[in-house]
Amino acid sequence: MSDAGLPWTEERVELLKKLWADGLSASQIAGQMGGVTRNAVIGKVHRLGLSGRAKTNAAPAQPRPRKVARAPSHPLTHRPAVHGNTALAAHLRAAPEAEPEPEIAFDEDVVIPMSERVTIMELRDSMCRWPMGDPTTPEFRFCGAKALTSLPYCVHHSRIAYQPVAERRRDRDRRVAYR
Repeated sequence: MSDAGLPWTEERVELLKKLWADGLSASQIAGQMGGVTRNAVIGKVHRLGLSGRAKTNAAPAQPRPRKVARAPSHPLTHRPAVHGNTALAAHLRAAPEAEPEPEIAFDEDVVIPMSERVTIMELRDSMCRWPMGDPTTPEFRFCGAKALTSLPYCVHHSRIAYQPVAERRRDRDRRVAYR
C-alpha cells in the first residue's frame, strides 16, 4: 500500500509499467494514476526493477557545437572558467619577484634543550605553552622556557605565533604561487 492511500493493485502496477515504458516521468505517472505521489511511483519502479525505458520517437539529440577557445589577451590576467570538481583545484600563478630575505638575528638558540620540555602537570604561568609533538603520545610536552610578560610563549615561539600582517600575507602569497 502506498503512503498516499490507494493500494498497488495488479491493474495499477500494469498501468505503471505501461506508462513507465512509454517514457513518462514519475510526476506525470502520479498525475495520471491519481491517489499516488511521485515518490511512491519512484519507489514502486525501483522495487519492480523497471530501470530500462523505451526509446522515444523523437529525433536524436544533436551534439552541441563546441566553443572555440581563443587565446587570452594577456596570459597572466586570463583566468579560465571554473566548473565542477576543478573549482577547488590550485591555480598556478606567476612566481613573485624574488625579494632578498632579511637577516634575522636570534637572541638565543632556536633549539630548545630537552630539560626545558615540560608536561601539562609541570607547566606554570611563567612558562612557554608552545605544544611540542603529537598530543596523543606520552612524549607530548610543552616548551617550558621562560615566557614573555603577558604572553603565553617564549621569545622564539612568540616570533612564530605573532607575525606582522605584511609578513603573513607575503608568506601566504609565496605558498599559493608555488602550489
